[in-house]
Amino acid sequence: MTLYIDPPTWPGHGRMWSHLVSDVSYDELHLFAEGLGVPRRAFERDHYDIPSHRYAEVVRAGAVEVGSREVVRLLHGSGLRRAKRWAGPR
Repeated sequence: MTLYIDPPTWPGHGRMWSHLVSDVSYDELHLFAEGLGVPRRAFERDHYDIPSHRYAEVVRAGAVEVGSREVVRLLHGSGLRRAKRWAGPR
């Protein structure tokens, strides 16, 4: 089981965030996140949003540190990338 995490460089809600992904399956990703006590509400389409204060903990648990572009490449390569739904003009 290999999971990947990018650096916490994504701002939102007053903090910085990382993305935790699998290049194998969503089941693998959910199992890993559940083992860390990451709530399911942190799952967004194809990744978990991980706050910066938990980054080191997730790495210690076995996630491999990669750059943000590598996260996207891994998701596309595995076929697990889910694009945002576009609501279109209102």
